[in-house]
Amino acid sequence: MIFLKNKDEIKNIDYACKIVRDTLFYIEEQIVSGITTLDLDRMAEDFIISKGAIPGFKGLYGFPGTLCVSIEDEVVHGVPSNRMLQEGEIISVDVGSIYDEYYGDHAKTFGVGKIDNNKQKLMDITKESLMLGIDEVAPNKHIGDIGFAVQSHAEKNNFSVVKDLVGHGIGKNLHEEPQIPNYGNMHTGPEMKEGMCLAIEPMLNEGSDKIITKEDGWTICTLDGKLSAHFEHTVLVTKEGVKILTI
Repeated sequence: MIFLKNKDEIKNIDYACKIVRDTLFYIEEQIVSGITTLDLDRMAEDFIISKGAIPGFKGLYGFPGTLCVSIEDEVVHGVPSNRMLQEGEIISVDVGSIYDEYYGDHAKTFGVGKIDNNKQKLMDITKESLMLGIDEVAPNKHIGDIGFAVQSHAEKNNFSVVKDLVGHGIGKNLHEEPQIPNYGNMHTGPEMKEGMCLAIEPMLNEGSDKIITKEDGWTICTLDGKLSAHFEHTVLVTKEGVKILTI
C-alpha cells in the first residue's frame, strides 16, 4: 500500500531529511586519505544524535553502522570498518535518520582528494541521472517515468544502472511502497499523487549492471570489479510538482 503523508508527517520527514543533508555536509569535510570508515561512522552517529534524531540505519535489519560506506567497486551497504581511505578513491556514503518516528534518507558519492577523470565522470553522470529522474516527479505522472529518465541518461553516457536494487517510498518505515526502479518505460508503474514521499537513488556502474554480495552479508559490489557510484534524494510530490527534502 502507498501511504500519502499529511502535513504533520511531512514536517517530521522534512526535519529528518534536513538532518541527513547536514550530516553529509559534515562528513564530506572529514573525507581525507588516512581516515577510517569507522571514524566517519562514529562522527555521523554523534552528529545525528546532537540534532535530536536517531541514526536510521543502525540496527535496521541487523545492520551494524550509522552509515553505509561503499568504496570503489562497492555499490551500497558497505559496513564501517578500520579500512583507511586512500587518495584517489571514491566513496559512496548513505545515511538515514529518524525524527519523531519518521525517516529521512540521503546518499552521495565523494572523491578522496584528487580523483581521475573517469571517476569524476561516473559521479557526475550518476548525480545528473538522479536530478533528471527527480524532474519527472509530479502528480499524475508515473513511477516508470523516473526510471526511464535515469536509465536513458546513464546509458547515453555508456554507464549501466543497477537493476537489482531500487529506490522506495519513505515515511514511518525506511522502505515503503512504491518501489522505484532506476530503469523502465514512460507511462508505466504506479501513478504519483500529492503527498507521496519518495527516495530516488540511482546506482550507476562503470561496467556491467550485475552485482554480488560480499562474505560479510551486507556489502554489495559490482560483479566485474569495476567502479560504482550512488546518489539519493528524498522528495515530496506536491501539487505544483516536486520538492527535494534533502537539499
